[in-house]
Amino acid sequence: MAGAGGGVREMGAAKGKGADKRLGRPVRVLLFKPGLDGHWRGILAVARALVEAGMEVIFLGHRPLDAAVETAVQEDVDVIGISVLSGSHLEWTGMLEEALEREGVREDFLLLVGGVFPFEDHEELRRLGADGVFGPGTDTRDIVSFIRGKLR
Repeated sequence: MAGAGGGVREMGAAKGKGADKRLGRPVRVLLFKPGLDGHWRGILAVARALVEAGMEVIFLGHRPLDAAVETAVQEDVDVIGISVLSGSHLEWTGMLEEALEREGVREDFLLLVGGVFPFEDHEELRRLGADGVFGPGTDTRDIVSFIRGKLR
């Protein structure tokens, strides 16, 4: 994945411009894809939009949930975002929520879920722990606004 996403690098932070006023530093976002889902277009577009909005993005690519949670804690991120297109979005969201709870860090992160899944599942994803749910066609500016609004 080196070089993919125009400045978003696997296991690296892509530095954006400007600090978030509340945090006094740029918002830090960890993005990854659980499982073996190989569709990258959406998550790379979101990563690029977040960087362009001044956020720091740590893009892990494919990672097991526990490794992503460990990285989120170590990197002191504000937001965890997953992208699921395999049809197992409910399962992955529930397992990520459980992993965060097990580590006692769930309240430390804003949890975003994106991907291709039925609109009817959005409420269930929220019930499972997603703070924000974004499906196909979501304007990336809406994701940026959502993050900024929730972190105020």
